[in-house]
Amino acid sequence: MTHIENILHILQHGITHVSSLNANATYVSIGDVSLIRNRNAFVMPNKKTLGEYIPFYFGVRMPMLYVIQNGYNGVQETTTENIVYCVSSVQQILNHHLPFIFTNGHAVDALTDFFVENDIARIETIIDWPAIKARYWKNDNDLDLKRRKEAEFLVESDIPTTAIVGWIVYNEKVKSRMIAMGIADAKILVKPNSYF
Repeated sequence: MTHIENILHILQHGITHVSSLNANATYVSIGDVSLIRNRNAFVMPNKKTLGEYIPFYFGVRMPMLYVIQNGYNGVQETTTENIVYCVSSVQQILNHHLPFIFTNGHAVDALTDFFVENDIARIETIIDWPAIKARYWKNDNDLDLKRRKEAEFLVESDIPTTAIVGWIVYNEKVKSRMIAMGIADAKILVKPNSYF
C-alpha cells in the first residue's frame, strides 16, 4: 500500500528503499511512524533489520489499512481514494532474482517464523491463507488470527517497475487519476471491497 502521490516516482524508479540512490525525496508516508521506527531497529534471524526490506502483505484489508484509513494510534488519517495497492507476485520477485525472505505472521511478533528463498516451494503450507483472506481479525476463539493475517513478504532490494503486475484502487475516480499518470487501464483493478 502506498499514497497515490508516490505513484509517479514508482513508475519512474520502481519501489525504492529510503537509502536507495533513487529514493523518493518527496515520499508521502501513510504508515505508523512509531512502528516504522521499531521495524528499522528490529533485528531478524539473518542479522539484518526489517527496515532494510520493502514489505508486502499477501492480501488486502489488513489491520494497518484500517488504522491508516481511520487515523488510529496516532497515525494521520488518509482518505481511501489516496491509498493504492501496488501488486507484485512471488513469481515476479523470483523472475527478477531479487533477494527476499517471508514470514508466517507479523514480522515483529515473537511467535513469527522467518523463511528464506529455499523455503519458497513450501509457501502454500507455511502461510495461513484462510487467515490472510479473513475479512476481520478479531476472533475470541483464535487470538493469533491477527498475527497470521499479517504475514509478510520482504524484498531486500529496490523493486523495478517490471515486477509490478498491477494496481488496486478504491473507485473509478482514482483509476482515472492512475490512467492519467500513464498506467494502462488493464493493469488497474477497482476493488472497493479491498478497503474498509
